[in-house]
Amino acid sequence: MAGKKQFDVDTALDAAMIQFWRAGYADTSLDDLSRATGLNRSSIYSSFGDKDALFLRCLDRYAARFGEMYDNALSCAAAEPVAALRAFFDVTLARIADPDVPDGCLVTQSTMAIPALSTSVAARVKESLGFQLQRLRTALKAGGHLADQDAENFAVHAVAVNQSLAVMSRGGANAAQLRAVVGVTLDALSHAVRVA
Repeated sequence: MAGKKQFDVDTALDAAMIQFWRAGYADTSLDDLSRATGLNRSSIYSSFGDKDALFLRCLDRYAARFGEMYDNALSCAAAEPVAALRAFFDVTLARIADPDVPDGCLVTQSTMAIPALSTSVAARVKESLGFQLQRLRTALKAGGHLADQDAENFAVHAVAVNQSLAVMSRGGANAAQLRAVVGVTLDALSHAVRVA
């Protein structure tokens, strides 16, 4: 049938997302995307637009996929903030340990590349990082276990730790080292909740 796409859009987007995740935006060429997706350049352009447009779709896909997991993890924050934050970090550690996806984090990697990104792509990357901060801020303020400023500080700290886990994993840190980093944060939160 004329005009009908002969490929699965979700499969192509996943392949492009993995390519961007593995190599980063700047080091991913259209030829790389063509090889990863099995689509020629004209099919990429006609289906997804230019490289920026495709990257934004991949970034949104990544943020939605893991965002849902983070939201589920934090759902018990009002009753059990430490358990919720532990579950939040468990999502990250499980992703890092997953042999089917690249090491690290697409948002972290893209944040570090902001100087090389177009204005619109850089803005979307900052927005994705902002969503993570808002998610943690809301969770840590729920239930009133922490003063608002303490919840804010822990939210910013948790974002920083979460992003650093991705960087450390790319740098060769093992699972025990990553869990030790998480443990320090959970211990600090546990203490803050007890004394609040």
